[in-house]
Order: sequence, then structure tokens, then C-alpha cells
Amino acid sequence: MDTTPAPRRTLLVGFGKLGARLALRLLTDGGEVFALRRSDGELPAGVVGIRGDLAQPLTTPLPAVDAIVITLPPGSAEDAYRAALGHLREALPAMPARTVFVSSTGVFEGTVFEDAEVDRPLTEQDEPAAETARSRGLRDGERAAAELFDAVVVRPAGIYGPGREFLLRKVREGAAVDHTRLTNRIHEADLVRALDLLLRTDDPPRLVHAVDERPAPLGDIVGFIAGELGVAAPPHEASDGPRGFVYDGALLRSLLRSLEYPSYESGYREMIAGSASHP
Repeated sequence: MDTTPAPRRTLLVGFGKLGARLALRLLTDGGEVFALRRSDGELPAGVVGIRGDLAQPLTTPLPAVDAIVITLPPGSAEDAYRAALGHLREALPAMPARTVFVSSTGVFEGTVFEDAEVDRPLTEQDEPAAETARSRGLRDGERAAAELFDAVVVRPAGIYGPGREFLLRKVREGAAVDHTRLTNRIHEADLVRALDLLLRTDDPPRLVHAVDERPAPLGDIVGFIAGELGVAAPPHEASDGPRGFVYDGALLRSLLRSLEYPSYESGYREMIAGSASHP
């Protein structure tokens, strides 16, 4: 698949951990980076901050850019994404050549498949039914991003990595979890690599599931973490929540060639070693 240099000017809409890591890659390659966010605060050197809340129309126009990466959290209303993306489109002086919209595998939340289908990994060809308020909001956001920006949509599973230690804390605390729930993960480093590549690829896929190679029941993951930490595994607590799905990450791997963190073992082992060296 052919790739090009980094976009000359990129607007990051929402600027959390993903945006910060992606910005450094783009800056290193000589690109200009703008960050649209609701609050002020320190930004990495070279990133130009723009304050604005897309829940409302922006009062000042945005700069012309070649690419946009949207990492907004879902709002409380099911049409929150559509409203925010509409305000973004109105504030731009021109349509960028590439837009990447970061959604979530949570778009499948509440989806019910035939028994024969649910036992196989879900691919990008599977259509979510969007049966909960959250999944309906995500699906509407994906559609709005495609309609307004012709966006490439990326659906990451559970993102983890340095600074994303929710599950480590639960294991240390011995908090009960549903051991039977199926989970999928993606290390933040691999997700950022995927976003960066999709900005540079001449003819990218329109939809990518961002998952690693090792989906697993939550019990397997907390058991592994507990073993690495030298503590007891958290107890099992049955949940009325969704059982979960397994997602096929073959398309992501074909794009990246290989993952830096192909399994939760490699990622969490490094995180635990890092936290041990920095108490």
C-alpha cells in the first residue's frame, strides 16, 4: 500500500493521550499541528492550541489544514457527535484531503447476531445494530463523519498503555470483575501508529477495527496481571452486562505489518515493569 509524507498541516480535534503521541510523530516529520480543545493548558512544543467547544458553533474560523484526526469523547445526547461535526465543518475554510474519525468497538454494544455468527470474530463487514444509547451515538457519529468529511473510521477496542492503568488498579485493589466477559485490547502505541499511517496512505480502507492478536476473557487478563504483580487474582463477579465479542484484527495487521504489542501479556508486562521502576 502506497504511503506519502506526513500531512503538511494537521488539526487534532480533541487532545488527550492519543493526540499528544500522534502530534509528536507528525512534528518529527516536519508537519504543523493544531489542537482544538475545550480548555487551555500546556501543549507539547510546536503544537498550536485553539480553544473551542464544538457543542456550540465556533465563534472564530479554524485554519486551513490538510488532515484532521477526531478523537472526541461521545456526548450525553445520541446526536452529540453529529452536532459537533457539523460545527467543525462550518468552522473550516476548506475540506481537508483526509479525515480520520476515532470511534470504538462499543458501536456493537447491544447487537444481537444469529447463534452461528456470534462464535466467530467480527470483521469490518459486520453491521452493528446499535441497540443502546451509547452504541447509537457512536454509529451516528461514524455516519456523520463519513457524510460530512468522507472520513476513515477507526474502531479501537480497550486502549491501554502508560497512564492507562485502570485495570492494574482494579487488580491491586482486588476488585471483583466478570471473568467470563470477552475483551479485546489495543496498545496505545499501535493505535497511534495506525492513525499516523491512515493519514499517509493514498487509498486507505474506510473502516478499521483496531485490536491486537489476543482477545481473551477478562479473567485470563486479570489473572495474568495478578501473577505479574504477585497478588491474588480478583474474585469473579457475574455481570448482567454484555458478554462481549471477539474482533478480527487482520486488516489492521496488514496495514501495520506487525504490532509492537501483539498481546496483552507483552503490553501489561512492560507497564508493570515500568511502574515498579517508578514507584
